[in-house]
Amino acid sequence: MSELTIIAIRVGFVLALWLFVVAVVLVLRNDLFGTTVVNRSSRDPRRDQRPSADPAKAASVRTEPPATVTSLVVTAGPLRGTSLTLGSTPVLIGRAPECTLVLDDDYASNRHARILRQGDEWMVEDLGSTNGTLMSGRRIDGAEPFRPGAAVRIGRTEIELRRGPR
Repeated sequence: MSELTIIAIRVGFVLALWLFVVAVVLVLRNDLFGTTVVNRSSRDPRRDQRPSADPAKAASVRTEPPATVTSLVVTAGPLRGTSLTLGSTPVLIGRAPECTLVLDDDYASNRHARILRQGDEWMVEDLGSTNGTLMSGRRIDGAEPFRPGAAVRIGRTEIELRRGPR
C-alpha cells in the first residue's frame, strides 16, 4: 500500500471517530437538559378583531354558546393548576415542544394524546403512546368520549374537562 493511501485511511478514521464523539455529546445533552418548552401566548388573535359592521359577515361567524366555556384543568402532577380554554382546535398533549400542553414527564410520549371536539362532544384519543392513557383508571385505545368530571391520566399528570359560566 502506498503512503498516501495509509494517510487517507488514518484521516478518514479520525473523522469518523470525531463524528461519533459529537453524536454522543448531542445525545447526552438532550438527556441532561430535556426538551425545550416553548412559551405560548394564551391570547387568541381572533378575540382582538372588532365585530364587522356588515351583518352578512357577522352572521357567518360561528361562536360557542354563551352559557358555558369548556376548559381543560390539570388536577395532579407537576403542572397542577394549569388551565386551558378549549376552542375548535384539537389540544395535543405530550413531551414534544410543539404540543399544546407540554409535559415534563418520563412516562409521557412525545405525542401522547389528543383532545378534540366531534360535534357537540369532546373526545380524548391515545396516539399510540408507550405507557398508555387512562380514563377513570381504565386504559383507552383510540378515541373515547371525554365528559366533564372524568379524569384522564397521562404519566404523573391528571387532567379533567370542566364546563363553567362564561
